[in-house]
Amino acid sequence: MSEVFGVIAPHPPIMVESVGGADSEVTSASAEALLEAAGLLRRFGPESVVIMSPHSPGAADAFVVDTAERYSGTLSQFGAPETHLTYPGDRELADRILAELDARGIAGLDKGAVASMNSGHLDHGVIVPMSFLDPAGTWPIVVLSLSWLPYADHEELGRAVAAAARALGRRIAFVASGDCSHRLKPGAPAGYSQRAAEFDALLVDRIADSDFEALSHIDPDLVDEAGECGLRSFITLGAAAAPAKARVLAYEGPWGVGYLTAVVNEGGVSKEASTNELVDLARRTIETYVNEGRTLAPPPLSTPDLPARAGAFVSLHRGGELRGCIGTIEPTESDLAHEVVRNAIQAAVCDPRFPPLEASELADLDVKVDVLHPTEGCEFADLDPKRYGVVVTCGHRRGLLLPDLEGVDTPEQQVTIACRKAGISPDEPIVLERFRVDRHT
Repeated sequence: MSEVFGVIAPHPPIMVESVGGADSEVTSASAEALLEAAGLLRRFGPESVVIMSPHSPGAADAFVVDTAERYSGTLSQFGAPETHLTYPGDRELADRILAELDARGIAGLDKGAVASMNSGHLDHGVIVPMSFLDPAGTWPIVVLSLSWLPYADHEELGRAVAAAARALGRRIAFVASGDCSHRLKPGAPAGYSQRAAEFDALLVDRIADSDFEALSHIDPDLVDEAGECGLRSFITLGAAAAPAKARVLAYEGPWGVGYLTAVVNEGGVSKEASTNELVDLARRTIETYVNEGRTLAPPPLSTPDLPARAGAFVSLHRGGELRGCIGTIEPTESDLAHEVVRNAIQAAVCDPRFPPLEASELADLDVKVDVLHPTEGCEFADLDPKRYGVVVTCGHRRGLLLPDLEGVDTPEQQVTIACRKAGISPDEPIVLERFRVDRHT
């Protein structure tokens, strides 16, 4: 297993709410996928993050490595100066990457040695994904730039990054910032190509198959037609994280540009610790109950902006398969912490679809907590299974389905499943409500 955890991250500024406002909802699938990746990144606990951006100043015949001691930048050019990120730099790791490139006979350029390159400045290719992955500046970073050197040299750059981290005993994550085709629709930023969707489909399939080597062999004419900006970042990540095992979290192209979000080597992410307070509470609750037979007394929650009381669902998975899911539509306990404790135990041992969870299953258990916003009445046309959960009611029978579930792609599927869960037949009249969730992973 590789020691490197990776994230493939899109970087449209409109995805950031301070830039896009209401329009940022259009890319909510990508935003939510990046938040899921952020949870995995926190659990991985890197000592440094290496991020490769297509928009950082680069050189045609060399790889530019920023050796800055400190980085900062804003989205002021997109009308959002309030989105301001700062990070410490990992100068030691940056210098070691340059040394590894030199040892491989590949040109590397110290960005700090070229005044015109503005060392330490963060471009939007870094700021957009990192505003989701690490907005607080938790980890030191090193920023790399693309080059027009051959794909094979980008693979060698990835191996140099991994070698540098090993030499320093550094636990790193690699963020490959980049978008897919910019030509998916007429009026797209780079024009329109009939082959753009073909490129994106091929790219997503190769990454879903974890076949990063194949990315270097995509037909050059197809790459040119796509007008992409992420391929070299993705190739570099694949080599840095080899043997790379990927999982695609989201793909969408609402503005004519393809946005792909994926994680790499999540098998190396610890299941035993989380910096998400609700997930950590749910996990500790389950472990305490399964191992000791007692109910955890939760401390007061300290995470800002959590509601005092709310309905909540706790979902458990093992090996990508559902292992339990129980929740409440509206709050039933005195506070959210007790709501999560109650539902975590119910999901672990009382879901009628599964036998009670055993201690041997705890090590590889994935835990998610969905905090529900209040429901609102709606019509069928108002449903969107990726953004909204649904509640169906017929008399005293009530069924619920959470949003953004694998295999639930249409409102028809969503309502049918919710009705089936409630024992409501297709010919009975129903009342619809929808709700949003804050998903914690």
